[in-house]
Amino acid sequence: MKRLLTCGILTVAAFHAASAANPKIGYSDTPVIPGQKWRVHDGDRPQPNVVTPGKSFSDMAPAPSDAVVLFDGTGLEHWIAGDGKDPGWKVENGYMEVTRSGGIRTRDEFGDFQLHLEFASPEEVVGNSQGRGNSGVIIYGKFEIQVLDSWENPTYPDGQAGAMYGQFPPRVNASRKPGEWQTYDIIFEAPRWDENDKLIKKANLTLIHNGVLVHHRKEFLGHVSHRNLPSYGNRSYPPRGAIHLQDHGNPVRYRNIWIRSLDAYDE
Repeated sequence: MKRLLTCGILTVAAFHAASAANPKIGYSDTPVIPGQKWRVHDGDRPQPNVVTPGKSFSDMAPAPSDAVVLFDGTGLEHWIAGDGKDPGWKVENGYMEVTRSGGIRTRDEFGDFQLHLEFASPEEVVGNSQGRGNSGVIIYGKFEIQVLDSWENPTYPDGQAGAMYGQFPPRVNASRKPGEWQTYDIIFEAPRWDENDKLIKKANLTLIHNGVLVHHRKEFLGHVSHRNLPSYGNRSYPPRGAIHLQDHGNPVRYRNIWIRSLDAYDE
């Protein structure tokens, strides 16, 4: 994230850095999440059941004709660093790899969308809990889908792979082994406000992880926040934004990223 996201996202990055040094998995002094009995990053929350995904699902799925290919394995022309400069991530062998140059975001902005991407945590396991294969897909710099090595790696459930970070764990843990490519197929609907800045529709997410449905039109409670309750704030913003990929200091790899805008039905 560094230099990339909003103040709230920067605090998440600071927390992740602390987690890498401290392997404890969660907190008991954070606020209770509205509508739940669990606290934010609650270490006592039950771990999602493990489901072994199929050998393949949408691995290396070709982009549909109306999709924007954000990364085809050859260059980063669709991405930019937070300081407006070209991203410094490594590109080789058909993938890009996170470096400590900071997170990156798309040059273009998107509204409601279908996003496909593939990621792999390092094959050599280093660290544990939040310090192991950590990255993230952060929509508009506000709504985070966690990327983590969650293969036999206990952590607080609302921070494991596929979690709506700090809000909802995935229904199940569908992670593959370290070093293996994994797929996220994401459908996101942006929040909406009326002319008086009243929130009339929360953002929601459908996520298929390695062919396993882990969220279905689940509403985000608000923007991602470290150890605090999520909130939409008191101001509206346009229903379009950039897609961010997080630098957390772990050499996570990404490949085959494409996105489709979701138009309304012809009614």
